[in-house]
Amino acid sequence: MVIPAQPKPLQGEPMVIYMGPQHPSTHGVLQVELHTDGEIVNRAIPRIGFLHRCKEKIGESVPYDAYVPYTDRMDYLAAMNTNWAWASAVEKLAAIEVPERAEYIRVYVAEFNRIASHLVALATYGLDLGAWTPLLHAFRERESVLDILEELSGGRLCFGYMRIGGVANDITPRSIEMGKAFLKQFRAKLDSLNELLSFNHIFIRRAANIGVIPGEQAIAYGMTGPMLRASGVDWDMRRDEPYSIYPKLNFDVPVGQGLKGKTGDNWDRYWVRVQEMYESMKILEQVIDGLPEGEFRAKVPAILRPPAAEVYCRQECPRGEVAFYLISDGGKTPYRMKVRGPSFCNLSILETISKDMLIADLVSTLGSFDIVMGEVDR
Repeated sequence: MVIPAQPKPLQGEPMVIYMGPQHPSTHGVLQVELHTDGEIVNRAIPRIGFLHRCKEKIGESVPYDAYVPYTDRMDYLAAMNTNWAWASAVEKLAAIEVPERAEYIRVYVAEFNRIASHLVALATYGLDLGAWTPLLHAFRERESVLDILEELSGGRLCFGYMRIGGVANDITPRSIEMGKAFLKQFRAKLDSLNELLSFNHIFIRRAANIGVIPGEQAIAYGMTGPMLRASGVDWDMRRDEPYSIYPKLNFDVPVGQGLKGKTGDNWDRYWVRVQEMYESMKILEQVIDGLPEGEFRAKVPAILRPPAAEVYCRQECPRGEVAFYLISDGGKTPYRMKVRGPSFCNLSILETISKDMLIADLVSTLGSFDIVMGEVDR
């Protein structure tokens, strides 16, 4: 009697797929090397450097005030915030005291830029998961924010508005009225966006319980900003190591709570950014009501030569903590300069959490990171 051979179980053939840098789901010029078994990702390796422009070396070659436009091109979706982090580092190095009015104006533009940045995160994440309509609504509101920033700076993406010691121009009555008008209607618009996307059944199924990052792991990988807070870690530089006028302002720090799945999943990362926009509105209303009179910029030498010293200065930007490490030898350019970018650190965990994930879920996870490659590569 001949026993028929048992059929071999089906096995997928290992394949290496390169996603990017032209692929829309890579959120910029990022390449992800995917080692797959059918639809399952065995390994996802981020390949960076396609946008490298020697930002740190350039910082050691130009005067301190001339470096402001270069910071615009790092996180170009939150240029005001990166401008401010650089200006604060130089002011700390040179012991420059910034007028109170200038600090209020800085918070005003930084929080509006935070809203604009998070609106892009919300819109593109919905697009990653197949939702087109939320992008149109989010970008409509973002255009209104950019109108306010353009009124002050003349720019809509790269602003160059911050100056060492303050800001380039004083705030205008028109920009304040534009800000009030925006805040009056934006809360209702954000509520409608939540109904359209945040609580959509398909969106929740695509984002909840996927890409979970526990708080301890987030800390170990040096994650900051919404990605850290989404993992349940209650940390925000504006409150916990306060700078500027933030100690005078009342606002809450949203953290992930696993409302639709596990704490630290893709949906939590998205939801923390949505909640931060509500908190930014609170901050902006207080800034408008409390704006003091006075100078908008301190008197700073035309050619700044800080004393020989070194500083490390960090701030809470929309994607996390942006920090500058500066060493001065007393000259008109930094002796050494190092940038700490949040997207670079946040991206480093992708390979770890993507093992045994579906390719479609990898797209969802990468979108929840909200990376900007100009700041990753520099």
